[in-house]
Amino acid sequence: MANINPAGVFDTTYEEDMLIDRTPRGKLWKNLAFAALLLAPLLSASGPLGLDLIGDQYISLISRIGIFVIAVQGLNLLVGYTGQISLGHAAFIAIGAYASAILTRELGFSFWTALPASAIATGLIGLIFGLPSLRVKGFYLAMATLAAQFIIPWVLRYPLEDLTGGTRPLSVPAPMIGPFGAYAEDRVSGETALAFEAGDRYFVDVISVEVVALSGEYPVIEILNPGGDALPYGDFNMTVHEDAAGNVTGLSYIARKAGRYQVAVTGSAGASAYEAVLRRGKALSFASDTAMYYIIVPLSVLLMFLARNIIRTRTGRAFISVRDNDLAAELLGINVFATKLRAFFLSAVYAGIAGCLLAFERNSLSLDAFQLDGSIEMLAMLIIGGAGYPLGALFGVTFIRLLQEAAIPTLRPWLSDLLPQLFPFIDSVNITSAINPILFGGALIIFLVLEPRGIAHRWEVFKVAWKIRPYAY
Repeated sequence: MANINPAGVFDTTYEEDMLIDRTPRGKLWKNLAFAALLLAPLLSASGPLGLDLIGDQYISLISRIGIFVIAVQGLNLLVGYTGQISLGHAAFIAIGAYASAILTRELGFSFWTALPASAIATGLIGLIFGLPSLRVKGFYLAMATLAAQFIIPWVLRYPLEDLTGGTRPLSVPAPMIGPFGAYAEDRVSGETALAFEAGDRYFVDVISVEVVALSGEYPVIEILNPGGDALPYGDFNMTVHEDAAGNVTGLSYIARKAGRYQVAVTGSAGASAYEAVLRRGKALSFASDTAMYYIIVPLSVLLMFLARNIIRTRTGRAFISVRDNDLAAELLGINVFATKLRAFFLSAVYAGIAGCLLAFERNSLSLDAFQLDGSIEMLAMLIIGGAGYPLGALFGVTFIRLLQEAAIPTLRPWLSDLLPQLFPFIDSVNITSAINPILFGGALIIFLVLEPRGIAHRWEVFKVAWKIRPYAY
């Protein structure tokens, strides 16, 4: 239905027939919508302009919607277009989140290299759990992918506890571009305390101290924050440089809070002479919600556009053929097993990207955020939005997020007073705790009954009715 032109508009070339935006007006509306998304943070209180026209909570909400749109779009490639059911999508998101966190914390990767690396790693794990699709499908494949939902969190929790923190929250450093070079450099020797002004919300100061000449034992290097407290070496904003013997030879610290910092270099009892170099450079930080917004939203739009074009390729048409009739697809020469594995790989890659963005947006990870209910919730988002439609992920995620963060909090006080009166034989505490799942499940049931093909299907019907107006046929 999306390929229907408005009345009086005809395609005259093959290139026109292949265009996604069939009319200049449609392309203009998409560009205006994207521009509005990019301008939204500038109108918030935390934006660089300091305006308060849009609440900061809405900027954070759009970022979370963007992250889950990426995840559900990957699920759409697997479930909506290829017809393979997966109940382990939250586990694949966990792989991307923890892989990117470990790469940045332990191996010194930047966010920009950890993002593709974690996505590829998640895709390879997705291939492993896609192997059962050779022999089973339907309900049995759902059970096979459900195994991933239990195996992957267990591996992250216990065998990899030293890297992931196990049940403890894992801190994740904020993305950063730079430093762009040292704007200040000082050489210090002897017991020296050097004070200076540093720190900014967006253009942070990267402070580095390096011992370059030594005779005797290494001195003790300390960085004091604006409050006068010595920053611990375990601070995830600090990188400690050590030699083979474990001696601290240098520090690097990211100063975000504006104020007066101090670097103290103190010789130990056996130190005879040393010289240290203090450098300060500026870097663009994405620690704030507003800054992360400009990573998440453009990447979400790009990946949605990429998924839309994948479906137009030979591989995408093979996905649809396998979904509609895998036996007929095999008779037509399509390698069904390879096609299913490609779908699992692409779906896991999208999940890995979403997991990486989620880790850096929250700056902290916990395995409790990647349980089975997360996988079921994303399936519900896809069903409500419309499986097999390019905009299904966007509609489904937006609807569920608005339901959970706007509609349910508004209805909850009213229902908390009404339901105990209607059901006096049930403990009011149990009723209050059940309001969220009742409303969520009720919305899902309504959509399954009234609009089983999702919001995106109704949107396509509306667009066709608008294009062929004033005719009713």
